[in-house]
Amino acid sequence: MTDPYLLSARGLAVHRGATCVLHGVDLQIQRGEIVTIVGPNGSGKSTLLRALIGAARATEGEVHRAEGLRIGYVPQKLHIDPTLPLTVARFISLPTRRGDAEIADALHHAGLPDLAGRPMSGLSGGQFQRVLLARALLERPDVLMLDEPTQGLDQQGSAAFYQRIEAVRQELNCAVVMVSHELHVVMSASDRVICLNGHVCCVGTPEVVASAPEYRALFGTGTKGALALYRHTHDHGHDHDHPHADVHHEDHAI
Repeated sequence: MTDPYLLSARGLAVHRGATCVLHGVDLQIQRGEIVTIVGPNGSGKSTLLRALIGAARATEGEVHRAEGLRIGYVPQKLHIDPTLPLTVARFISLPTRRGDAEIADALHHAGLPDLAGRPMSGLSGGQFQRVLLARALLERPDVLMLDEPTQGLDQQGSAAFYQRIEAVRQELNCAVVMVSHELHVVMSASDRVICLNGHVCCVGTPEVVASAPEYRALFGTGTKGALALYRHTHDHGHDHDHPHADVHHEDHAI
């Protein structure tokens, strides 16, 4: 039987020295869905992303990636020396030079069709994040992973970036896995939310997770009412028999 998931983890644990950062994590990612990982600081969100792409070693459990899986990754932080004479096109080409058509296509999907010749040092915060997105889209990924991609952007910039992510999902039919602390906006842009605190506390649709006792214990009750203000609509479907269509609670104390 063919595995329906692009990416999955079972019983995943990651230790940093003697400290257990993650334990007992099970998750599955399907093509075309947007999954957001939320949790307090130190809950292991970035570590989970790194473990899924193979940049952090799992000390227990396993990660399964579909054969030939292409992953695009947007890191949480990236510093570029502003004195470097680096254009957007040259940055996107690093470390291997890319053709003009490839670069133009990636910038188009990222919503920056006219910036190839612009110096990196002259970009706004929102433009810089979209250039990182364009670089991640070069290989036309099956799974796009973003680690707090709107850090440092204002509310308007964040909303515009998430709208672009929704467009990318539709254009490329890729899965999107995002880590974010912007609960109101990012949860509304998601098909499924995973609440993490060293383990999976709960998982389900944004509305269901926002009502879960585990989520409310971590974040309070303010987010639930805000979801209606931002909830996106789209014309694609998801498998209603997905094992996480309803909220799932883990038997762990918060």
